[in-house]
Amino acid sequence: LFDGVYPFYPQQRKSFVFDVSTIIVIIVFLTLACSFLLIIPGIRGRARLYWLIRVLLSLVIGVVIVVVQYTGDWEIGWVKANTSYKSFSNALVNADIGLHVGLAGVNITLVGNPVNQVNETINYNEHFAWSFNADYDRSYSEGLERGLPRPILYLAEKFTSQSPCAVHNQYRISGHYASAVLWVAFCTWLISNILFSMPALVYGGYMVLVTGAFMIFSLLSFSTVRNSPMCAIKFGPESLQISYGGSFWLTLVVGLLCFLIGFTVVALHFFSLDLLKTFFDLHVDEAEECQEMTEVYVNHHFMNNTP
Repeated sequence: LFDGVYPFYPQQRKSFVFDVSTIIVIIVFLTLACSFLLIIPGIRGRARLYWLIRVLLSLVIGVVIVVVQYTGDWEIGWVKANTSYKSFSNALVNADIGLHVGLAGVNITLVGNPVNQVNETINYNEHFAWSFNADYDRSYSEGLERGLPRPILYLAEKFTSQSPCAVHNQYRISGHYASAVLWVAFCTWLISNILFSMPALVYGGYMVLVTGAFMIFSLLSFSTVRNSPMCAIKFGPESLQISYGGSFWLTLVVGLLCFLIGFTVVALHFFSLDLLKTFFDLHVDEAEECQEMTEVYVNHHFMNNTP
């Protein structure tokens, strides 16, 4: 017993399907993208293609910076094993056990093969947060009281502050600073868009470079978790290996894309300014401005009456 409560419940549990914050961010950026796409028919000629490329690239960078802060796959690990399902029980189940590490916490999944075993539906996805406004150890204790399956509790225990693995503080601090640096990158991304619209093209290029630099810094901050050796995670003869996940590599790709865009804008500014102005559709505006300035209304009646 755990405080007078059995450490497992017989009823079925449902898995967590998706992260609401991620869906909200994606919907917001998709709404912005659709709004900008509605403007395309009003743009003429080749400028329409240039404008579309600029908008889509900018939105992709922005949505990645925000979304990866709510995803749970900066580090991932999977293993298929025969393991005990409940405490104080000798019953074994065959299941896929997954570990998904994010900046704000860890998700642990348990999916049976098949899903229905030992008269229960084995399909779990439990989240344990370690952000500064969350108490990881308390979440773990609540998991014990709720009677979560033994493989989930075994994995969650590895990240507690009292665990011999001693990785809790490293993951917590690294995730916090990586998230903070990404928010700075988001601010520099906003500034770059403002500079491009002014237009101050070369300074916008500089800010895109700064955005890429902060994204790389966030990766370096998160990578410091590898300085602490991870305890062996074994389920019988099988072991769970952890590697960088999709969010880590996506952040790296977009960071390098920012460097490519920034260097291209700066290089074109110094070596081919006309081409850069053409891409940002400045020649058309300048031509129209010059045309408006050179158009003069002549009052022929006044000219004829002038002595």
